[in-house]
Amino acid sequence: MDPMILALILFAAMYVLLLVFSERRWIIALTAALVFLVLGILPWREVFGAINWNVLMMLAGTMVTVELFIQSNMPARMAEKLMRKVPNVQWAVVALSLFSGVISAFVDNVATVLMVAPVGLAMAKKLKTNPVPVIIAIAVSSNLQGAATLVGDTTSILLAGHVGMNFNDFFWFRGRFGIAWAVELGALLTIPVLLWNFRKDKEKIREEVTAQVKDYFPTWLMLGTVLLLILASQFENRPELTNGLICCGVAVIGLIYELIRQKNGKLVLDVLKAVDYKTLALLTGLFLVIRGITEAGVIDAIARLFADLGSGSVLLTYTMIVGFSVLISAFIDNIPYVATMLPVMTSLSQMMEIPPYLFAFGLLIGATLGGNITPVGASANIAGIGVLQKEGYKVSTRDFLRIGIPFTLIAAVSGALVIWFVWA
Repeated sequence: MDPMILALILFAAMYVLLLVFSERRWIIALTAALVFLVLGILPWREVFGAINWNVLMMLAGTMVTVELFIQSNMPARMAEKLMRKVPNVQWAVVALSLFSGVISAFVDNVATVLMVAPVGLAMAKKLKTNPVPVIIAIAVSSNLQGAATLVGDTTSILLAGHVGMNFNDFFWFRGRFGIAWAVELGALLTIPVLLWNFRKDKEKIREEVTAQVKDYFPTWLMLGTVLLLILASQFENRPELTNGLICCGVAVIGLIYELIRQKNGKLVLDVLKAVDYKTLALLTGLFLVIRGITEAGVIDAIARLFADLGSGSVLLTYTMIVGFSVLISAFIDNIPYVATMLPVMTSLSQMMEIPPYLFAFGLLIGATLGGNITPVGASANIAGIGVLQKEGYKVSTRDFLRIGIPFTLIAAVSGALVIWFVWA
Protein backbone atom coordinates (compact mmCIF):
# COMPACT_ATOMS: atom_id res chain seq x y z
CA MET A 1 0.00 0.00 0.00
CA ASP A 2 1.12 3.53 -0.75
CA PRO A 3 2.72 4.99 2.45
CA MET A 4 0.67 8.18 2.12
CA ILE A 5 -2.63 6.28 1.88
CA LEU A 6 -1.63 4.06 4.81
CA ALA A 7 -0.71 7.09 6.92
CA LEU A 8 -4.01 8.77 6.09
CA ILE A 9 -6.01 5.67 7.04
CA LEU A 10 -4.15 5.25 10.33
CA PHE A 11 -4.54 8.95 11.12
CA ALA A 12 -8.29 8.86 10.47
CA ALA A 13 -8.70 5.71 12.56
CA MET A 14 -6.81 7.30 15.45
CA TYR A 15 -9.03 10.37 15.52
CA VAL A 16 -12.20 8.31 15.38
CA LEU A 17 -10.98 6.38 18.41
CA LEU A 18 -10.00 9.62 20.17
CA LEU A 19 -13.52 10.97 19.73
CA VAL A 20 -15.23 7.73 20.80
CA PHE A 21 -13.03 6.67 23.74
CA SER A 22 -12.42 10.04 25.36
CA GLU A 23 -11.05 8.60 28.62
CA ARG A 24 -8.34 6.61 26.82
CA ARG A 25 -7.05 9.32 24.51
CA TRP A 26 -3.49 9.23 25.79
CA ILE A 27 -3.23 5.47 25.24
CA ILE A 28 -4.72 5.74 21.74
CA ALA A 29 -2.37 8.57 20.70
CA LEU A 30 0.76 6.82 21.98
CA THR A 31 -0.30 3.54 20.37
CA ALA A 32 -0.89 5.27 17.04
CA ALA A 33 2.55 6.91 17.27
CA LEU A 34 4.13 3.51 17.95
CA VAL A 35 2.37 2.04 14.89
CA PHE A 36 3.72 4.90 12.75
CA LEU A 37 7.23 4.13 14.02
CA VAL A 38 7.00 0.34 13.63
CA LEU A 39 5.69 0.65 10.08
CA GLY A 40 8.44 3.10 9.20
CA ILE A 41 6.08 5.95 8.33
CA LEU A 42 7.92 8.03 10.92
CA PRO A 43 11.68 7.26 11.17
CA TRP A 44 12.92 6.53 14.68
CA ARG A 45 15.69 9.11 14.29
CA GLU A 46 13.09 11.88 14.07
CA VAL A 47 11.24 11.05 17.28
CA PHE A 48 13.05 13.61 19.43
CA GLY A 49 12.69 16.41 16.87
CA ALA A 50 9.03 15.64 16.23
CA ILE A 51 8.02 16.36 19.82
CA ASN A 52 7.37 20.00 20.69
CA TRP A 53 9.36 20.07 23.92
CA ASN A 54 8.65 23.74 24.46
CA VAL A 55 4.92 23.09 24.67
CA LEU A 56 5.36 20.07 26.96
CA MET A 57 7.72 21.94 29.28
CA MET A 58 5.42 24.93 29.38
CA LEU A 59 2.45 22.70 30.11
CA ALA A 60 4.19 20.71 32.85
CA GLY A 61 5.65 23.80 34.52
CA THR A 62 2.34 25.65 34.45
CA MET A 63 0.54 22.63 35.92
CA VAL A 64 2.83 22.77 38.96
CA THR A 65 2.39 26.52 39.40
CA VAL A 66 -1.37 26.21 38.99
CA GLU A 67 -1.54 23.46 41.62
CA LEU A 68 0.30 25.71 44.08
CA PHE A 69 -2.09 28.49 43.10
CA ILE A 70 -5.10 26.27 43.83
CA GLN A 71 -3.75 25.15 47.19
CA SER A 72 -3.21 28.78 48.21
CA ASN A 73 -7.02 29.17 48.09
CA MET A 74 -6.73 32.19 45.81
CA PRO A 75 -9.04 30.72 43.09
CA ALA A 76 -11.84 30.32 45.63
CA ARG A 77 -11.46 33.94 46.72
CA MET A 78 -11.39 35.17 43.12
CA ALA A 79 -14.52 33.15 42.40
CA GLU A 80 -16.31 34.73 45.35
CA LYS A 81 -15.30 38.23 44.26
CA LEU A 82 -16.38 37.55 40.69
CA MET A 83 -19.74 36.20 41.82
CA ARG A 84 -20.42 39.44 43.66
CA LYS A 85 -19.84 41.49 40.50
CA VAL A 86 -22.21 39.62 38.17
CA PRO A 87 -25.99 39.13 38.42
CA ASN A 88 -26.09 35.37 37.82
CA VAL A 89 -24.20 32.26 36.73
CA GLN A 90 -24.84 33.00 33.05
CA TRP A 91 -22.92 36.27 33.14
CA ALA A 92 -20.25 34.81 35.41
CA VAL A 93 -19.36 32.32 32.66
CA VAL A 94 -19.26 35.12 30.07
CA ALA A 95 -16.97 37.17 32.31
CA LEU A 96 -14.59 34.25 32.84
CA SER A 97 -14.52 33.46 29.12
CA LEU A 98 -13.74 37.03 28.11
CA PHE A 99 -11.10 37.22 30.83
CA SER A 100 -9.39 34.08 29.53
CA GLY A 101 -9.57 35.47 25.99
CA VAL A 102 -7.79 38.66 26.96
CA ILE A 103 -5.03 36.73 28.75
CA SER A 104 -4.55 34.33 25.83
CA ALA A 105 -3.86 37.25 23.49
CA PHE A 106 -0.53 37.62 25.31
CA VAL A 107 0.12 34.20 26.82
CA ASP A 108 0.02 30.70 25.34
CA ASN A 109 -3.52 29.30 25.19
CA VAL A 110 -2.67 26.20 27.21
CA ALA A 111 -1.15 28.26 30.01
CA THR A 112 -4.22 30.52 29.96
CA VAL A 113 -6.60 27.60 30.41
CA LEU A 114 -4.54 26.21 33.27
CA MET A 115 -4.59 29.63 34.96
CA VAL A 116 -8.29 30.44 34.57
CA ALA A 117 -9.82 26.96 34.86
CA PRO A 118 -9.29 26.75 38.65
CA VAL A 119 -11.42 29.88 39.06
CA GLY A 120 -14.19 28.34 36.97
CA LEU A 121 -14.01 25.11 38.94
CA ALA A 122 -14.15 26.93 42.26
CA MET A 123 -17.17 28.94 41.10
CA ALA A 124 -19.01 25.84 39.86
CA LYS A 125 -18.35 23.97 43.10
CA LYS A 126 -19.64 26.82 45.23
CA LEU A 127 -22.86 27.04 43.19
CA LYS A 128 -23.12 23.25 42.89
CA THR A 129 -23.42 23.47 39.11
CA ASN A 130 -21.86 21.40 36.32
CA PRO A 131 -18.33 22.70 35.65
CA VAL A 132 -17.94 20.91 32.29
CA PRO A 133 -19.53 23.60 30.04
CA VAL A 134 -17.84 26.32 32.10
CA ILE A 135 -14.34 24.95 31.44
CA ILE A 136 -15.17 24.27 27.78
CA ALA A 137 -16.23 27.92 27.39
CA ILE A 138 -12.93 29.05 28.92
CA ALA A 139 -10.92 26.77 26.61
CA VAL A 140 -12.60 27.83 23.35
CA SER A 141 -12.35 31.51 24.34
CA SER A 142 -8.62 31.05 24.95
CA ASN A 143 -8.19 29.54 21.48
CA LEU A 144 -10.10 32.37 19.84
CA GLN A 145 -7.85 35.26 20.78
CA GLY A 146 -4.54 33.46 20.36
CA ALA A 147 -4.28 34.97 16.86
CA ALA A 148 -4.78 38.54 18.10
CA THR A 149 -1.12 39.25 18.85
CA LEU A 150 2.33 38.05 17.91
CA VAL A 151 2.78 36.30 21.26
CA GLY A 152 -0.67 34.76 21.54
CA ASP A 153 -0.04 31.56 19.62
CA THR A 154 2.65 29.64 17.74
CA THR A 155 0.74 30.10 14.48
CA SER A 156 0.95 33.88 14.95
CA ILE A 157 4.71 33.59 15.20
CA LEU A 158 4.78 31.52 12.01
CA LEU A 159 2.68 34.12 10.20
CA ALA A 160 4.83 37.02 11.40
CA GLY A 161 8.02 35.33 10.30
CA HIS A 162 6.64 34.48 6.87
CA VAL A 163 5.26 37.90 5.92
CA GLY A 164 7.58 40.04 8.05
CA MET A 165 5.34 41.33 10.85
CA ASN A 166 6.29 42.64 14.27
CA PHE A 167 4.16 42.96 17.43
CA ASN A 168 2.48 46.24 16.44
CA ASP A 169 1.69 45.00 12.92
CA PHE A 170 -1.03 42.78 14.32
CA PHE A 171 -2.95 45.95 15.18
CA TRP A 172 -2.00 48.34 12.37
CA PHE A 173 -0.26 46.99 9.28
CA ARG A 174 0.69 48.84 6.08
CA GLY A 175 -1.86 51.57 6.66
CA ARG A 176 -4.76 49.22 7.42
CA PHE A 177 -6.36 47.51 10.39
CA GLY A 178 -4.45 44.39 11.43
CA ILE A 179 -5.70 40.89 12.10
CA ALA A 180 -6.21 41.63 15.81
CA TRP A 181 -9.36 43.65 15.10
CA ALA A 182 -10.95 40.77 13.19
CA VAL A 183 -10.23 38.45 16.09
CA GLU A 184 -11.64 40.87 18.67
CA LEU A 185 -14.86 41.36 16.69
CA GLY A 186 -15.25 37.59 16.60
CA ALA A 187 -14.74 37.49 20.37
CA LEU A 188 -17.49 40.06 20.97
CA LEU A 189 -19.92 38.22 18.72
CA THR A 190 -19.42 35.00 20.68
CA ILE A 191 -20.99 36.57 23.76
CA PRO A 192 -24.54 35.80 22.48
CA VAL A 193 -23.45 32.18 21.93
CA LEU A 194 -22.40 31.88 25.56
CA LEU A 195 -25.52 33.65 26.79
CA TRP A 196 -27.67 31.21 24.80
CA ASN A 197 -25.79 28.11 25.97
CA PHE A 198 -26.11 29.19 29.59
CA ARG A 199 -29.58 30.72 29.26
CA LYS A 200 -31.00 28.38 31.92
CA ASP A 201 -28.32 29.27 34.47
CA LYS A 202 -30.09 32.30 35.90
CA GLU A 203 -29.41 31.44 39.50
CA LYS A 204 -28.74 34.57 41.51
CA ILE A 205 -25.37 34.90 43.16
CA ARG A 206 -25.38 36.06 46.75
CA GLU A 207 -22.07 34.74 47.96
CA GLU A 208 -20.01 36.60 50.52
CA VAL A 209 -16.25 36.81 50.20
CA THR A 210 -15.27 34.46 53.00
CA ALA A 211 -12.39 32.44 51.54
CA GLN A 212 -9.04 33.27 53.07
CA VAL A 213 -5.86 33.11 51.01
CA LYS A 214 -3.31 30.90 52.73
CA ASP A 215 -0.28 32.30 50.90
CA TYR A 216 0.06 35.02 48.26
CA PHE A 217 3.37 33.80 46.86
CA PRO A 218 1.77 31.33 44.36
CA THR A 219 -0.31 34.24 43.02
CA TRP A 220 2.86 36.22 42.44
CA LEU A 221 4.31 33.16 40.70
CA MET A 222 1.33 33.10 38.35
CA LEU A 223 1.66 36.80 37.57
CA GLY A 224 5.41 36.41 37.18
CA THR A 225 4.90 33.66 34.63
CA VAL A 226 2.63 35.91 32.57
CA LEU A 227 5.03 38.86 32.77
CA LEU A 228 8.09 36.80 31.87
CA LEU A 229 6.33 35.23 28.88
CA ILE A 230 5.36 38.67 27.59
CA LEU A 231 8.85 40.05 28.12
CA ALA A 232 10.46 37.05 26.44
CA SER A 233 8.32 37.61 23.36
CA GLN A 234 10.05 40.94 22.77
CA PHE A 235 13.35 39.22 21.95
CA GLU A 236 13.43 38.10 18.32
CA ASN A 237 16.31 35.61 18.56
CA ARG A 238 15.34 33.92 21.81
CA PRO A 239 16.04 30.17 22.19
CA GLU A 240 13.28 27.82 21.06
CA LEU A 241 12.71 26.47 24.58
CA THR A 242 12.44 29.91 26.20
CA ASN A 243 8.75 29.71 27.17
CA GLY A 244 9.10 26.17 28.45
CA LEU A 245 12.16 27.06 30.52
CA ILE A 246 10.31 30.05 31.99
CA CYS A 247 7.34 27.96 33.07
CA CYS A 248 9.48 25.15 34.47
CA GLY A 249 11.81 27.61 36.18
CA VAL A 250 8.94 29.39 37.93
CA ALA A 251 7.51 26.02 38.98
CA VAL A 252 10.84 24.95 40.50
CA ILE A 253 11.03 28.24 42.43
CA GLY A 254 7.55 27.57 43.78
CA LEU A 255 8.41 24.05 44.88
CA ILE A 256 11.62 25.19 46.59
CA TYR A 257 9.72 27.99 48.34
CA GLU A 258 7.10 25.57 49.68
CA LEU A 259 9.77 23.12 50.76
CA ILE A 260 11.53 25.84 52.76
CA ARG A 261 8.31 27.37 54.10
CA GLN A 262 6.74 24.15 55.35
CA LYS A 263 9.98 22.27 56.00
CA ASN A 264 8.18 19.18 54.76
CA GLY A 265 8.34 17.50 51.36
CA LYS A 266 4.78 16.15 51.51
CA LEU A 267 3.21 19.18 49.78
CA VAL A 268 5.85 19.07 47.06
CA LEU A 269 5.09 15.40 46.41
CA ASP A 270 1.34 16.13 46.38
CA VAL A 271 1.87 18.88 43.83
CA LEU A 272 3.97 16.64 41.59
CA LYS A 273 1.35 13.89 41.83
CA ALA A 274 -1.30 16.39 40.73
CA VAL A 275 0.45 16.98 37.38
CA ASP A 276 -1.75 15.64 34.58
CA TYR A 277 0.69 13.18 33.03
CA LYS A 278 -2.03 11.70 30.79
CA THR A 279 -2.43 15.02 28.99
CA LEU A 280 1.33 15.27 28.50
CA ALA A 281 1.34 11.73 27.08
CA LEU A 282 -1.57 12.54 24.74
CA LEU A 283 0.20 15.59 23.33
CA THR A 284 3.42 13.60 22.87
CA GLY A 285 1.58 10.98 20.84
CA LEU A 286 -0.15 13.63 18.72
CA PHE A 287 3.14 15.38 17.96
CA LEU A 288 4.62 12.12 16.66
CA VAL A 289 1.59 11.23 14.56
CA ILE A 290 1.43 14.70 12.99
CA ARG A 291 5.09 14.46 12.04
CA GLY A 292 4.37 11.02 10.58
CA ILE A 293 1.63 12.18 8.23
CA THR A 294 3.79 15.15 7.29
CA GLU A 295 6.67 12.82 6.40
CA ALA A 296 4.29 10.61 4.41
CA GLY A 297 3.25 13.59 2.30
CA VAL A 298 -0.38 13.73 3.40
CA ILE A 299 -0.34 17.45 4.27
CA ASP A 300 1.66 18.35 1.16
CA ALA A 301 -0.78 16.42 -1.07
CA ILE A 302 -3.74 18.24 0.48
CA ALA A 303 -1.98 21.57 0.00
CA ARG A 304 -1.29 20.87 -3.68
CA LEU A 305 -4.88 19.83 -4.28
CA PHE A 306 -6.11 22.93 -2.51
CA ALA A 307 -3.87 25.14 -4.66
CA ASP A 308 -5.25 23.61 -7.86
CA LEU A 309 -8.88 23.93 -6.81
CA GLY A 310 -8.49 27.47 -5.52
CA SER A 311 -6.80 29.04 -8.54
CA GLY A 312 -8.94 31.58 -10.35
CA SER A 313 -11.33 33.74 -8.36
CA VAL A 314 -9.81 35.63 -5.44
CA LEU A 315 -13.07 35.47 -3.48
CA LEU A 316 -13.50 31.74 -4.12
CA THR A 317 -9.89 31.05 -3.21
CA TYR A 318 -10.16 33.08 -0.01
CA THR A 319 -13.41 31.37 0.99
CA MET A 320 -11.88 27.95 0.37
CA ILE A 321 -8.80 28.86 2.41
CA VAL A 322 -10.84 29.89 5.44
CA GLY A 323 -13.33 27.03 5.18
CA PHE A 324 -10.75 24.32 4.61
CA SER A 325 -8.56 25.69 7.40
CA VAL A 326 -11.46 25.55 9.85
CA LEU A 327 -12.27 21.98 8.80
CA ILE A 328 -8.78 20.48 8.88
CA SER A 329 -7.73 22.28 12.07
CA ALA A 330 -10.67 20.66 13.84
CA PHE A 331 -8.82 17.36 13.56
CA ILE A 332 -5.09 18.07 13.32
CA ASP A 333 -2.73 20.38 15.13
CA ASN A 334 -2.77 23.75 13.37
CA ILE A 335 0.98 24.36 13.71
CA PRO A 336 2.21 21.95 10.97
CA TYR A 337 -0.80 22.85 8.84
CA VAL A 338 -0.08 26.59 8.99
CA ALA A 339 3.64 26.02 8.43
CA THR A 340 2.85 23.96 5.32
CA MET A 341 0.15 26.24 3.92
CA LEU A 342 1.91 29.59 4.29
CA PRO A 343 4.15 28.96 1.24
CA VAL A 344 1.03 27.89 -0.66
CA MET A 345 -0.58 31.23 0.23
CA THR A 346 2.42 33.06 -1.19
CA SER A 347 2.30 31.03 -4.40
CA LEU A 348 -1.42 31.66 -4.85
CA SER A 349 -0.95 35.37 -4.22
CA GLN A 350 1.83 35.63 -6.79
CA MET A 351 -0.25 33.77 -9.35
CA MET A 352 -3.18 36.15 -8.80
CA GLU A 353 -0.86 39.16 -8.59
CA ILE A 354 -2.03 40.33 -5.16
CA PRO A 355 -0.13 40.84 -1.88
CA PRO A 356 0.03 37.69 0.28
CA TYR A 357 -1.67 39.21 3.32
CA LEU A 358 -5.29 38.45 2.42
CA PHE A 359 -4.75 34.72 2.03
CA ALA A 360 -2.27 34.50 4.93
CA PHE A 361 -4.64 36.28 7.34
CA GLY A 362 -7.56 34.13 6.19
CA LEU A 363 -5.45 31.03 6.78
CA LEU A 364 -4.67 32.10 10.35
CA ILE A 365 -8.30 32.97 11.14
CA GLY A 366 -9.52 29.57 9.95
CA ALA A 367 -6.69 27.50 11.41
CA THR A 368 -6.83 29.16 14.83
CA LEU A 369 -10.59 28.89 15.24
CA GLY A 370 -11.03 25.46 13.65
CA GLY A 371 -9.52 23.78 16.69
CA ASN A 372 -12.58 24.80 18.69
CA ILE A 373 -14.87 22.39 16.85
CA THR A 374 -13.57 19.16 18.42
CA PRO A 375 -12.16 18.27 21.85
CA VAL A 376 -8.79 17.31 20.36
CA GLY A 377 -8.51 20.11 17.82
CA ALA A 378 -6.36 22.34 20.04
CA SER A 379 -3.95 21.84 22.93
CA ALA A 380 -5.99 24.23 25.09
CA ASN A 381 -9.06 22.03 24.66
CA ILE A 382 -7.06 18.97 25.68
CA ALA A 383 -5.72 20.83 28.71
CA GLY A 384 -9.22 21.96 29.75
CA ILE A 385 -10.61 18.46 29.45
CA GLY A 386 -7.61 17.18 31.40
CA VAL A 387 -8.44 19.57 34.25
CA LEU A 388 -12.00 18.25 34.34
CA GLN A 389 -10.98 14.60 34.18
CA LYS A 390 -8.52 15.10 37.00
CA GLU A 391 -11.44 16.34 39.10
CA GLY A 392 -13.46 13.25 38.20
CA TYR A 393 -15.78 14.78 35.57
CA LYS A 394 -16.52 13.03 32.27
CA VAL A 395 -16.50 15.14 29.11
CA SER A 396 -18.40 13.75 26.14
CA THR A 397 -17.85 14.86 22.57
CA ARG A 398 -21.44 16.12 22.54
CA ASP A 399 -20.74 18.38 25.51
CA PHE A 400 -17.93 20.00 23.59
CA LEU A 401 -19.67 20.29 20.22
CA ARG A 402 -22.65 22.07 21.78
CA ILE A 403 -20.42 25.05 22.52
CA GLY A 404 -17.57 24.58 20.06
CA ILE A 405 -19.50 24.49 16.77
CA PRO A 406 -21.59 27.69 17.10
CA PHE A 407 -18.67 29.44 18.77
CA THR A 408 -16.36 28.59 15.86
CA LEU A 409 -18.81 29.41 13.08
CA ILE A 410 -19.72 32.86 14.38
CA ALA A 411 -16.15 33.87 15.20
CA ALA A 412 -14.70 32.48 11.95
CA VAL A 413 -17.32 34.02 9.66
CA SER A 414 -17.17 37.45 11.28
CA GLY A 415 -13.37 37.46 11.40
CA ALA A 416 -13.08 36.32 7.78
CA LEU A 417 -15.48 39.05 6.63
CA VAL A 418 -13.44 41.75 8.36
CA ILE A 419 -10.22 40.48 6.76
CA TRP A 420 -11.90 40.38 3.34
CA PHE A 421 -13.29 43.91 3.45
CA VAL A 422 -10.03 45.37 4.80
CA TRP A 423 -7.52 43.44 2.69
CA ALA A 424 -9.29 42.25 -0.49
